[in-house]
Amino acid sequence: YPSRGHNNCIMTSKYNIITFLPVNLFEQFQEVANTYFLFLLILQLIPQISSLSWFTTIVPLVLVLSITAVKDATDDYFRHKSDNQVNNRQSQVLINGILQKEKWMNVRVGDIIKLENNQFVAADLLLLSSSEPHGLCYIETAELDGETNMKVRQSLSVTSELGDPNHLAQFDGEVVCEPPNNKLDRFCGTLYWRECKYGLSNQNMLLRGCVLRNTESCYGLVIFAGPDTKLMQNSGRTKFKRTSIDRLMNTLVLWIFGFLVCMGVILAIGNAVWEREVGFLFQSYLPWDPPVDNFLFSAFLSFWSYVIILNTVVPISLYVSVEVIRLCHSYFINWDRRMFCNRSSTPAEARSTTLNEELGQVEYIFSDKTGTLTQNIMTFNNSISAYDILALSQRAQPLDFSTWNPLADRDFCFYDASLLEAVKVGEPAVHEFFRVLSLCHTVMSEEKSEGELVYKAQSPDEGALVTAARNFGFVFRSRTPSTITTQELGKAVTYTLLAILDFNNIRKRMSVIVRTPEGRIRLYCKGADTVLFERLHSCSHDVMNITSDHLNEYAGDGLRTLALAYRDLSEEQWAEWAERYRGADKAIDCREDRLAAAYEEIEQDLMLLGATAIEDKLQEGVAETIAILSLANIKIWVLTGDKQETAVNIGYSCKMLTDDTTEVFIVNGHTVQSVREDLRLVARERMMESAHAANSPPTSVLESISGEFALVISGHSLAHALEADMEQEFLETACACRAVICCRVTPLQKAMVVELVKRHKNAVTLAIGDGANDVSMIKTAHIGVGISGQEGIQAVLASDYSFSQFRFLQRLLLVHGRWSYLRMCRFLCYFFYKNFAFTMVHFWFGFFCGFSAQTVYDQYFITLYNIVYTSLPVLAMGIFDQDVPEQRSLEYPKLYEPGQLNLLFNKREFFICIAQGIYTSVVLFFIPYGVLSQATQSNGVPLADYQTFAVTTATALVIVVSVQISLDTGYWTAINHFFVWGSVGAYFTILFTMHSSVLFNIFPKQFHFLGSSQNTLAQPVVWLTIALATVICIAPVLAFRFLKLDLKPQLSDTVRYTQLVQQKKWKPALGRLGRGGSRRSGYAFAHQEGFGELITSGKNMRLSSLALATFASRHSASWIDTLRKKKHNPHSTPPTGDICMFSPCLRGFPPGSPVSSHSPQTCSQANWTCYTAPRCV
Repeated sequence: YPSRGHNNCIMTSKYNIITFLPVNLFEQFQEVANTYFLFLLILQLIPQISSLSWFTTIVPLVLVLSITAVKDATDDYFRHKSDNQVNNRQSQVLINGILQKEKWMNVRVGDIIKLENNQFVAADLLLLSSSEPHGLCYIETAELDGETNMKVRQSLSVTSELGDPNHLAQFDGEVVCEPPNNKLDRFCGTLYWRECKYGLSNQNMLLRGCVLRNTESCYGLVIFAGPDTKLMQNSGRTKFKRTSIDRLMNTLVLWIFGFLVCMGVILAIGNAVWEREVGFLFQSYLPWDPPVDNFLFSAFLSFWSYVIILNTVVPISLYVSVEVIRLCHSYFINWDRRMFCNRSSTPAEARSTTLNEELGQVEYIFSDKTGTLTQNIMTFNNSISAYDILALSQRAQPLDFSTWNPLADRDFCFYDASLLEAVKVGEPAVHEFFRVLSLCHTVMSEEKSEGELVYKAQSPDEGALVTAARNFGFVFRSRTPSTITTQELGKAVTYTLLAILDFNNIRKRMSVIVRTPEGRIRLYCKGADTVLFERLHSCSHDVMNITSDHLNEYAGDGLRTLALAYRDLSEEQWAEWAERYRGADKAIDCREDRLAAAYEEIEQDLMLLGATAIEDKLQEGVAETIAILSLANIKIWVLTGDKQETAVNIGYSCKMLTDDTTEVFIVNGHTVQSVREDLRLVARERMMESAHAANSPPTSVLESISGEFALVISGHSLAHALEADMEQEFLETACACRAVICCRVTPLQKAMVVELVKRHKNAVTLAIGDGANDVSMIKTAHIGVGISGQEGIQAVLASDYSFSQFRFLQRLLLVHGRWSYLRMCRFLCYFFYKNFAFTMVHFWFGFFCGFSAQTVYDQYFITLYNIVYTSLPVLAMGIFDQDVPEQRSLEYPKLYEPGQLNLLFNKREFFICIAQGIYTSVVLFFIPYGVLSQATQSNGVPLADYQTFAVTTATALVIVVSVQISLDTGYWTAINHFFVWGSVGAYFTILFTMHSSVLFNIFPKQFHFLGSSQNTLAQPVVWLTIALATVICIAPVLAFRFLKLDLKPQLSDTVRYTQLVQQKKWKPALGRLGRGGSRRSGYAFAHQEGFGELITSGKNMRLSSLALATFASRHSASWIDTLRKKKHNPHSTPPTGDICMFSPCLRGFPPGSPVSSHSPQTCSQANWTCYTAPRCV
């Protein structure tokens, strides 16, 4: 047997009671920020350099470490709970010839286990015997690959008779197999027993996590246990993805640390100069501390003291706040009922909490077609036989098959009677055609009652084809390992199954070899036409030409096509090939390659029977979603395994390709040279035409013409285009196109295309798919989205976000993604601003305190500033803020572009924030310093003391940053109000409490300054000073924002202002607005009549989304002035050239109609007055 070293105990948890504290702390201190603050804490424990008490750092550090530890402990508790539940499941193990109950954790390699119906498989087992005939058993693999269809497994014939425990106890075979791996679809091994060896494959294995179905019992030999099982081998950690803001923030933190060091050096130099020039005068009554014996050493200690004091420019609370905000954004996605699919009861799910803001920066979407853009619910549509008998769907009345076929599926719809008549009259070619469909498959049949057949297919395509054959009289009834039973036109027929040549993504075909009841041996094959046509006999070329024409016609209609063929084999041919096949099947090394070579050998000289066409309809809302995402400057690439014609047709159906597309370039070369020529010809033509039309310089042609062309490239051409010497040329050409469709591509090629764009483009990529063949693409992209559809849940398990419909993608990006990016950027800008405003006051104070590292604020204020006084308001803004409502985000996709261009938080915005923070610190220090140095109380006592200055500065700081966040908040909720004004109230409450007699009596050594805050804030001059500092800090910000709003407004400003004017001016008339002719309610334009026309016209839709942007950028007059004039004088006539800002005009006038037809009138979309204009947008 394989090694018996491992038992079957699994452990997915990370900690236990003893290891939790040290291991968790070790993990947390691997974060640079935590290590940095631990270093500061150590410095603060050194009395000679610490101006602050140790608790100013240890309190926030312990708080952060505790929150993270509690979260980790909670997660690990649930992992322990799950592990215990699984490990303590009971199984029946054969011990000394007797079946005994054992816990799963005690099962070992080499044990023989008995499984009963509906039981989970405890370990990876070699199936020895079964209660079903021929050693068959049926399993469900949903926990492994998400597929709920039953699959069949079969024991070796030599062990299938070991059904008795006594016989099994005598089993002494030896299994030699491959080492543990994570490949669910393959197993290679050999059984040595009774001086013979037998090849083992995946068909003989029951994997842990499967469930036994429709089988009374079976016995299996444990091959892999515990962590060696394929289920556990596939449970490795997913690659951690970081956002661009994360990477930028890490860079900025390093810069801030460098800035902190520079400030420390400047103040240390100042300390050295002051101690040398001035400090010696005080040595007689203020000597240096014992370790200090000269001014240089004093400067050295001063440097470290200021590093401690100024460390709050990078507070530890920043990282905690970011994680809290991301977690809340993830819950918003999970709770969004507009992304909930009622049909499948599937909500959207944010499976990752670290990528939310990157959803607002996506530039490239890579999408699968089948099941992602389409429904993946297959319907047999058309077929063609070798005798050119066409079944063209005329969409008349569906045929009633039940009148002559009692086993017909009543849900099957077909419309052309000619094919049915051909079956009834006994056309041999048509009979053979449907015989292939009834025999060449891996479908399992379950007969719940007499005549009630339920097919379990591994793919919707197979299910549709077998169901079609069933309705045309060729009914698949049942199978055994060696037979297939059908009912052909009412007659039961049993075929001997000699071999199954299974399908895979490389072969793109499958075959079965059967012996007919008459004794003939025949190979039936179905697969992609490009693959089968290469293997046809020369006499089939005429039929192939006819079939190719019809295949192109079907593909043009967006149908999925499949070719069918057969080959007769002689007994000698079968015997020779079967020997080679058995040798390849038993091979231990390179078994798959040897089997592929054997398959290739027999699948030659085929006779073409015809082809099938299966309809896979688009999902609801795909066309609208793609059109809207395109307006948001998001480029969509479709990567599919379908035929080129099918992919192109789907491209037109979903509006990736439109009538506005100048040209669709097709790259279909089979050699490196031909592909290069195609790409260069495409690029050259595009450059010449665009440069001529736009007068662009050659270097900017590709960028200037983006959106006018489309590129379609096949899989064999893509293989050459992805080579190192051509990938850059392919990428430039593809990125210059509005739409790119890659057809006939493999899963690996999908991932390579995504990686190519990631590597060479500074852009965020998103991959979306629904099947196992999309997993590599989903994991490669910055963001992976899984569709929970018809192909299992492997794509969902590998994804960062999941939902059930492609149309939800526009809401995920344009609403949740844009808001997450906006909120995170505003949060970071304000956070850095408030901390520089807080910290830099110490820097200026250093020049007035002899560079002694004395702090301006008391240590309690320093501790509580980022934890209590300013943490909650900025947290509320980061969680709830929004610039425009969600419907406006969908209505104006151009609002998405700032995220793609990274405009809201970058190095420039960062420097603006810290510059504002430094300016605020200057005002907060020098205004109180200048006023209080000459001020006196009402009784004539001077106010120029340290505590008065500290309280005044701290109070002014809290008020200024609170006013600033009030200006920064664009969307107020009750929570925002409570946090902002509650934080101000908390500051005064804590301030008065710390200076009260109660705390002084309890802790006289900690709270020295009794009543200082009460005395300070009782002085009118202090409040005037605070008010003056606040005005000087805030007034420039208000002035700058008003000027920017008036001179250079953003599209979001325009949308927000027009909405405000709308609400104020037309609120009484809104009740008269109806829903018009709209039938949908979940889209941005749902309330507008004529939304379909808007979508189908690319130009109109682009103008609609850009109308406000165009209006905002007019240079003749500011948009605010124009709107203000219209608001105050609604009957005035603006200058010629004004436009209606809302489109389409819904009074019945078509877009672009002359102004004389509606001047002035009311635009019914929003009750907006439409003034004289040469064209109505």
